[in-house]
Amino acid sequence: MSDSLMFNNEAYVVLETDSPEQILTPAEMSAKLQEIVIKFADDLPIDVQQISGVNERVKYLLDTSCELDLAPGEYLQWYAIRLEK
Repeated sequence: MSDSLMFNNEAYVVLETDSPEQILTPAEMSAKLQEIVIKFADDLPIDVQQISGVNERVKYLLDTSCELDLAPGEYLQWYAIRLEK
């Protein structure tokens, strides 16, 4: 059985074209992906386009992916991290 801590995401490291590395909270990451899903709706991968609803697409991306190619030479990558206390 897998450890439930493995799925407890405290933050995300986000890499984006021509931008410095960012650390985002889960809420901020969801908001960023919502913007991307709306802006690039027709350019999303087929499996994402088949999901109805912005929130459902965001959840799917967070659960199954860590990268989107947004346009030629443009990308968004995100990685779940745990912050030490």
